[in-house]
Amino acid sequence: MNKLIFAGVGAAALALSGCATTMNDDMASDSIAYVDGAAMYPSKTIVENAMNSPIHTTLVAAVKQAGLVDTLSGTGPFTVFAPTDAAFAKVPKAMLDSAMMDSNRPLLTKILTYHVVPGRVTAADLMQRIKAGGGKAMLTTVQGEQLTASMMGNMVMLTGKNGSMSHVTQADVMQSNGIIHVVDGVLTPTM
Repeated sequence: MNKLIFAGVGAAALALSGCATTMNDDMASDSIAYVDGAAMYPSKTIVENAMNSPIHTTLVAAVKQAGLVDTLSGTGPFTVFAPTDAAFAKVPKAMLDSAMMDSNRPLLTKILTYHVVPGRVTAADLMQRIKAGGGKAMLTTVQGEQLTASMMGNMVMLTGKNGSMSHVTQADVMQSNGIIHVVDGVLTPTM
């Protein structure tokens, strides 16, 4: 399949204020975020923590299939907008299966790297950029194209190409080589 469109993938958003980051009594200054009950340690890499997340199994499988494990385990820093398994479940199964085929690895890589922004962009940074941009912030992805970030009430919404969109459901999951923001949709670049 030369062209794969994951259009219209998006769902109800949750407020950034609902993000769960808590202190561990055993760690003096490091906060540990919990993603669906699993601890995400700020001393581990994006890949190490994602592999521990019970709601990112499809993302981890896709990262492995695309050959991006070493890249996302590197020094970074990277900001990853990480789609959950529920986000990937909204993609038609035939399209997802096709994207995961060896012959479509370049397409899968293009889609995954569209969810990655160079640097460490916190929720506060992102909201500040949106405010400074008059309601929108353009984020250049590792893939090369831009995502548009905007506020929907007190929620951050990301808009990609082809009508794709997602909402940040959990922000500021700190990693040793960057930061993860959990999102509820798969974003697509130009196909």
